[in-house]
Amino acid sequence: MSPKMILLSAALTSFRRGETLAAQPVSATVDVSLKHLAAYNAVCGFGLRDALPLTYPHVLGFPLQMKLMSGAGFPFPLPGLVHVANRITQSRLLTLDEPLEITVSARDLRPHPQGTQVDVVTSVSGVWEGVSTYLRRTGGASGTSEELERPVGSAVWRVPADIGRRYGSASGDRNPIHLHPLSARLFGFKRAIAHGMWTKARCVAALEGRLPEAVTVAVRFKKPLFIPGRVEFSATEGADGWEFAVWGRGPHLVGSAT
Repeated sequence: MSPKMILLSAALTSFRRGETLAAQPVSATVDVSLKHLAAYNAVCGFGLRDALPLTYPHVLGFPLQMKLMSGAGFPFPLPGLVHVANRITQSRLLTLDEPLEITVSARDLRPHPQGTQVDVVTSVSGVWEGVSTYLRRTGGASGTSEELERPVGSAVWRVPADIGRRYGSASGDRNPIHLHPLSARLFGFKRAIAHGMWTKARCVAALEGRLPEAVTVAVRFKKPLFIPGRVEFSATEGADGWEFAVWGRGPHLVGSAT
């Protein structure tokens, strides 16, 4: 699906008011393009090697994710849907030269204090699974805010103004809130914001070489990361793995690798 068709399909879901989940899984076999992989690695900070970065299969599955979420069986309109969490579990490294069998499905429609959540699950060749949790806000109490203690930063990242356009080009995710201040304002943001999955990928790249092949990396997306911006990355290794975070004036992402 081309970027223009993805945006058109997303816009056509704006009047959707479904309350049930009836989306059918969608699948495809995908070959990795070295040019595409190199572009992704460059924008996220990964080195180029035969093994695929942990987060890369997410973007390979993005066209299928959009196909499923813009289809008639998905209950929510895409505009306004908030990506609140992502968990990736990998049992072995995937490599550049292997065809990848990708299936995307949706599950676990459930209530949330601010609306309703659903999981979009991307499975790759039986060894990689990504679970993206989306929130459809429909009002209600915000609940008790989570008190997070700011960790000691281990690196300072300067996030450029064009990171949304660059990641959008590499990933196919050209949501207007990430591309330009003017288009972001149409959706209620004062400036463009960085993609949550770029922020996660940048964290994983910072830990490259220190994570095992079989790993689960889970993150929660907190405050929007306005671009351009300056943030601190922190990472601490413990007995069970790594805890990491990205902070600016508040938390943008908190995560763990186990």
